[in-house]
Amino acid sequence: MICQECKERPATFHFTKVINGEKTEVHICEHCAQENSQILMFNANSGFSLNHLLTGLLNMDSNMAKTEEQNVFKSNGILQCDRCKMTFQQFKKVGRFGCSDCYNTFSSYITPIVKRVHGGNTVHAGKVPDRTGGDIHIRKQIDVLKNKIRDFIVQEEFEQAAEVRDEIRSLEKKLSSFHEEGS
Repeated sequence: MICQECKERPATFHFTKVINGEKTEVHICEHCAQENSQILMFNANSGFSLNHLLTGLLNMDSNMAKTEEQNVFKSNGILQCDRCKMTFQQFKKVGRFGCSDCYNTFSSYITPIVKRVHGGNTVHAGKVPDRTGGDIHIRKQIDVLKNKIRDFIVQEEFEQAAEVRDEIRSLEKKLSSFHEEGS
């Protein structure tokens, strides 16, 4: 694809802009992108990175301001991983953790972002193939229903809790028959 500006060089930047439901695509070369950086709001020399984009999209700085007051910092005032010595500021620049302990160290900063991005889910449930995990799927359904029944009991919705209890019993019967067939 040729650059839409100079019509000489191959287009290396492809932008899609949607305004009021109207989609506009722009295909330009690197040279034209640098010349029109003010128009395109992109400057290759500005240190722009994917991490900066995600930080802006996730509004990370405002989340940090809220959680900074809630967190207890180390004596030097800088939140730092004990194992790899990475600071949160370094993580923001790099966009990657230094080690597995960083997840626990920075969890109070990361959890609100993960919740917002993943629609409230912060626990990885994983996936199991249908053909190999028959009883695993049933067990997961039972666990989900047990949580549901607890919620109904707390909310004093006993009729719905009884329906869920019956559903759990039928799944448990199905699970026991599944094990009898497998033996």
